[in-house]
Amino acid sequence: ALALVAAMTGVGGLLMLLEDRPVGANAPLALVSLTDAPGRSLDAIFDTRAPIETGRWKGLVVHHSGAPMGSPESITEDHNNRGFRGLGYHFVISNGQGAPDGQVFVGYRWQDQLPGVHVAGPLAEQFNRETIGICLVGDGERRAFTEAQLASLARLVSALRDETEIPAEAVYLSRDVSPTSGPGRLFPEAVFRELVASGR
Repeated sequence: ALALVAAMTGVGGLLMLLEDRPVGANAPLALVSLTDAPGRSLDAIFDTRAPIETGRWKGLVVHHSGAPMGSPESITEDHNNRGFRGLGYHFVISNGQGAPDGQVFVGYRWQDQLPGVHVAGPLAEQFNRETIGICLVGDGERRAFTEAQLASLARLVSALRDETEIPAEAVYLSRDVSPTSGPGRLFPEAVFRELVASGR
């Protein structure tokens, strides 16, 4: 059974990153969608607009959106309304309720290698600056994530770890670093941790 990382901490933190471009340039921004079919490579996510510097990323945080449905565009709109200057996550993985099930979307913060706005609380500044934020669309407190989402999450985490050399112990769930329960009690943490540890 596919049980993988999921979980977006529909958090949004109070951190507002100031950037050198106007808010409009980052809004529902051209999120790149990747049809993540089994056997298809995720190498396209490393074709970023800004180079991926060695040591730039120190960890990875898995969140859930906290809502049963949504799309990268709807999450971006919510984040703009919160003053986040566009999508706060680096990646979004859909659950089929607003975009194709298991589809991976790449946000502008990853394309431009910018800090995220995905962790709240006392550690927000450090984690937003140094970690990659992945959001699973859904509410892990009320409903399990789809097999397609978990499969995409596993593949995405594995690809990112291989490329950035992030160690297994620096792969977090949002509840590990924020005052939240995300990605929720129905997220298959034990299976996910085992997959991360095995490097698969």
